[in-house]
Amino acid sequence: MASKSKGGRRTIILECTEAPGTSRYSLVKNFRNSPDRIELKKYNPRLRKHTLHREKR
Repeated sequence: MASKSKGGRRTIILECTEAPGTSRYSLVKNFRNSPDRIELKKYNPRLRKHTLHREKR
């Protein structure tokens, strides 16, 4: 039987900064290794270009 994890990984939501509410991505993040907010360039299909997405609390 596998051991129970300590819960260091959680699901977060990345939201577009140029047009909030139009594009959201979800991913899993390890809070022990990177406690700061994540900023990534992802594709926004409504704007048809890559935009900056920030972690939403």
